[in-house]
This record gives sequence, structure tokens and C-alpha cells, in this order.
Amino acid sequence: MKRFVLSVAASLLCLAACSAPAPRQYSVKVVREYPHDVHAYTQGLFFEDGQLYESTGQTGRSSFRKVDLQTGKVLRKLDFNRKYFGEGSVIFDGKVYMLTWTSKVAFVYDASTLEYIKSYSYPREGWGLTTDGKNLIASDGSSALYFLDGEFRLQKSVKVTLNGKPVRYLNELEWVDGRIWANIYTTDTIVIINPSSGAVEGVVDCSGLLPQKLRTRDTDVLNGIAVLDGRIFLTGKNWPRLYEVELKEK
Repeated sequence: MKRFVLSVAASLLCLAACSAPAPRQYSVKVVREYPHDVHAYTQGLFFEDGQLYESTGQTGRSSFRKVDLQTGKVLRKLDFNRKYFGEGSVIFDGKVYMLTWTSKVAFVYDASTLEYIKSYSYPREGWGLTTDGKNLIASDGSSALYFLDGEFRLQKSVKVTLNGKPVRYLNELEWVDGRIWANIYTTDTIVIINPSSGAVEGVVDCSGLLPQKLRTRDTDVLNGIAVLDGRIFLTGKNWPRLYEVELKEK
């Protein structure tokens, strides 16, 4: 009887996965390009009130920055102790929140002055960070997304799946029109996620975004999604360019 019940449950799960709409497939078209600091190992990227912000990683080089979009010039920068490897960042409820990779600590700053407010113990690896306006939303390199309050208390989590299979290596995150966009670490792919179900509703192929002629031995992977007035901006770790792009459905 148990075997029969398990078989029926598996069949129902398969039926649900098979009946779900296939994710839409997109490519990107460059609309405009901007300078980007080639030494910025991009971990978090976002706009707030029209201003571009970026967090960067690497031991001894981690920072949080206020950046001029047009020139790529760093307007203000917070440098972190070399023991911290900076990760995702976002502004939420008037505060800057920034994760660290394996130090199990998260930092909070005043968004207007960038003055330190507090640090929190963080129970998992820090990767990406965004907000839906009600919660912080974090990734840790697994297929899970964590919804947290302003004191990093877990409210809920969702498992991200593509055609019923878990999607791992969720990295930098951005909230876009009611959906979560996530870079898949080490790939040129971005997935568009339903925040309620965790189902991937769209797959964005960004291969070839940074031309080969602009790549050096220090050039790393695609990582960095930001939105300004409906416009999408993408960059990568140690990339010399930040791109404004449009999606083209395949």
C-alpha cells in the first residue's frame, strides 16, 4: 500500500511539473554601454532613487560604493576589513544591508550617510540580496531563496525549480516587476523566478554580452543586475563595461 501511495504521489508531482508552462526563453540586445571599474569584483548592483550602488568582493578588496552611472566614477566608498569577503547588498527601509560570504556576519548602514549602524550574526553563506519592499530576499548558492525581516529573521524560504528540477548556484538577485531575477553563478544565464512558487518562468541567455576583445585574464563571470525605471542593466565581475539591455524573446 505504501509503495502504491508513493507511486501516486510521484505521478502527481510529475503531472504538476509537466502541466506547468514552459519557461520563456530570452536573449539580450545591448541598448547602451557605460564604463565600469575593471577592478570591481561585482557582488551586488542596484539603483535607489536613481542612484547606482555596488558592492564588491575579494579578500582585502571588498567595498560598498556609490557610483556615477555615466562615468563609472566611484563617488563614495566604504572599504571593509580584509577578513571580510563582501557579497550582495540592497537598500531596505532606509538602510544599506550587505552580506559577507563565509564570515557569518551581515552589516547595516544608514542609507543617506553610509554610517555604520549594526552588524548581525548570519547563519549561512551570504551570496545575493534584494528586496520586494516588505522583506529582504537572500541567496546562499543553493536552490533556496530566503525571505528575511530587517533583523535577518527568517520569514519563509522557497526552493527554485526549472521544469520541476532544483536550480542551484543562485547568486546576485534583483526584484523586477514582481519577479526575482537571479544570476546563475559561473554561467551566462539569468533566471526569472516566481517568488511564491519558486518556479522559473523565464531564462535569459546573456552569452556574448561582453565581447571577447574586452576580456582579459582577470575578467570573471556575469554577475550584477540592476533596474532603473524599467530599464535593465547588467555587468560582471571585473568587467570594463556595464550594459543597458533589452530582452528579446526567442
